Amino acid sequence: MSPTNPSADVFLANCVDFITPEDLERKLAAGRPLRVKFGMDPSSTDLHVGHLVQLMKLRDLQEAGHQIVLIVGDATAMVGDPSGRNKLRPQLTRKEVEKNLVTYIDQARLVLDMERTEIRHNSEWFDAMDFTSLLKLTSRMTVARMLERDTFENRIKAAEPIGIHEFLYPLMQGWDSVMVEADLELGGTDQLFNLLVGRNFQEQEGQERQICFTLPLINGLDGRKMSKSYDNYVGLTDEPSDMFGKLMSLEDAAMPTWFPLLTRLSQAEIDAVLAGHPRTAKARLATEITTFLHGAEAAAAASNAFDRQFRDKQQPDDIPELAWPAPGEELPLFLLIARLGLAASGSEARRLVKQGAVRLDDVVQDDANRTLGAPDAAVVLRVGKRRFAKLLPA
Repeated sequence: MSPTNPSADVFLANCVDFITPEDLERKLAAGRPLRVKFGMDPSSTDLHVGHLVQLMKLRDLQEAGHQIVLIVGDATAMVGDPSGRNKLRPQLTRKEVEKNLVTYIDQARLVLDMERTEIRHNSEWFDAMDFTSLLKLTSRMTVARMLERDTFENRIKAAEPIGIHEFLYPLMQGWDSVMVEADLELGGTDQLFNLLVGRNFQEQEGQERQICFTLPLINGLDGRKMSKSYDNYVGLTDEPSDMFGKLMSLEDAAMPTWFPLLTRLSQAEIDAVLAGHPRTAKARLATEITTFLHGAEAAAAASNAFDRQFRDKQQPDDIPELAWPAPGEELPLFLLIARLGLAASGSEARRLVKQGAVRLDDVVQDDANRTLGAPDAAVVLRVGKRRFAKLLPA
């Protein structure tokens, strides 16, 4: 299949680093589909909209006729990417990695055409590598060069430990590029060092060097790093109503970054939307993202439900009805919230109560240790803006 769009624009759009545009023009002149490598380490069960930034770029390139090569890092995930980390990362077992791997592929399928995606597991070559081969791989880079990486440099300055195994990660990612003969590799801005290792390894192996290009990283809804522990992320498999509601809590200042990266509106359209009221702009962003992942009908329903709940001050129609989680027992409020799954942990539940984000029948609760028993009549427990449960009488 020949590329339908020989222009470099589809590659260059929104990029931060691009090494090099001249190499790209030369490769495109050959008139063949380019092999675009992207690695995903199944280090957790979920993908979020931070991953969507790069997946949408890959989709654009796939629709332009290029070959996406998705590296499932079942070997590299066991080492752990040190990018942007200031502490030693716990190593995963192969069993944990394989469990996460299933959900990663399913979630990537929401964006990419998997029938046209080449999927490779890097355990294919790393499991076959003996100790002598591993030594040869480590000899390709000096410790001095490795320590030039800002992640390691900062950790040394802060007296944070660095595991020797962490030095293997950039080497392994670079070797992936050799094994799949990548023309280009895409990553976040924190991946540039790793991408350049692959470019150097290919040159050492007599291959044409890959082009390295990066896209911006986006923060979570509250401006901090996107993380489950902060409850500031939007998962690709979130229900439409949850997804829309979370996106409506995005900080206003983030919209100029999120719009071009997570929608395919023209810049003129984006400028026009952002010139209006921030709530209207945010609703448009939430609609675009929810539509992309769930379809227009689901996005419209989520938008209407959000308006009923927040603009019109109505409770949602589909509040889950739950039985008291500890029959015959009383529970402190923070533990009740955690047991019902309305907070990730008891400590998060305490924090939410302290912030005034917990209501019983619309009455704000201020005592996380308040002891409650099974209600005599149904009561509505609300945690934050979007989490509800109707507690049924015993």
